[in-house]
Amino acid sequence: MISILLASYNGEKYIAEQIESLLWQSVQDFRLFIRDDQSTDNTYSIIQKYASKYPERIFISRTKTNTGGAKHNFFGMMLDHKDEYVMLCDQDDVWFPDKVEKSLCKMRELEKEHGINTPLLVHTDLRVVDKDLNVISKSYEKMSSTSFRRNALRQLLTMNTAAGCTEMYNRSLAELIIDEPDFFVVHDWWLAMTASAFGNIGTVYEPTISYRQHGGNNIGAKKVLSFKYITYFLKNYEKVSQHIQNSFKQACSFLNVYESKLSSQQIGLLNAFSSIPGMSRLRRCRTVFKHRTLMNGFPRKVAQIMILLSKGRVQQ
Repeated sequence: MISILLASYNGEKYIAEQIESLLWQSVQDFRLFIRDDQSTDNTYSIIQKYASKYPERIFISRTKTNTGGAKHNFFGMMLDHKDEYVMLCDQDDVWFPDKVEKSLCKMRELEKEHGINTPLLVHTDLRVVDKDLNVISKSYEKMSSTSFRRNALRQLLTMNTAAGCTEMYNRSLAELIIDEPDFFVVHDWWLAMTASAFGNIGTVYEPTISYRQHGGNNIGAKKVLSFKYITYFLKNYEKVSQHIQNSFKQACSFLNVYESKLSSQQIGLLNAFSSIPGMSRLRRCRTVFKHRTLMNGFPRKVAQIMILLSKGRVQQ
């Protein structure tokens, strides 16, 4: 049985379309769990209607108070569900009819290779679309100038390459999610780091969802090699810098949670990376190059080095 976790909040515009795309999946061996985070629009009434229509398939709940963001809502659901397979689902996307099937097929390939007791995560590419589902890019991987093959822990410390809305993970990985950490940037980034540290990550190198861009996305997709992105970086230097600073804090948090389970080599990597903020400018760069923790894509690497070489301490 597969559990699909959908964290909802003020999603009345698109959530029905997303749920319909789940109901049309070629593999129907799943249950959909929706937890609403105190929506102030009609989202909760919409999901109530679906739960009433499909009582054996769709299960809804509501947080007592707003959790403060989708990442907290998702993490809470991830703590509650330790099922055979778990998939994460955003409220505003549209899944291709074979998304569950392709993810499950890849998962079973990994299980055959590594065993079912190995923590495993599968993710796919995305088709980037606008609010009306018009195609912006056929591949998120190409559009964002990233590489899904960069999934070693040292590479995932700097940025996530596995979009949560495409992820499936197994029970062995679910059981490693034991508590919400003191600090984490995004739930799917934390999940990918955990899978990389203790198990394996598999990729379906084709899109399985329409990833809707509508101005309200928490993360969103950007054309990294475009002039527009370079302009974005120049105008949002502090925001980019904050992302890099947060990666140091998250690494420290990850070490605190899993130190007893990590290898000595992994502990050394996490200690070095999370200590970068207190280093001199030259030593910061030396550490990044030594441990090969440069970001994905040339523009990001340039931005990362510029920030590491900035005057004074990198804030943590």
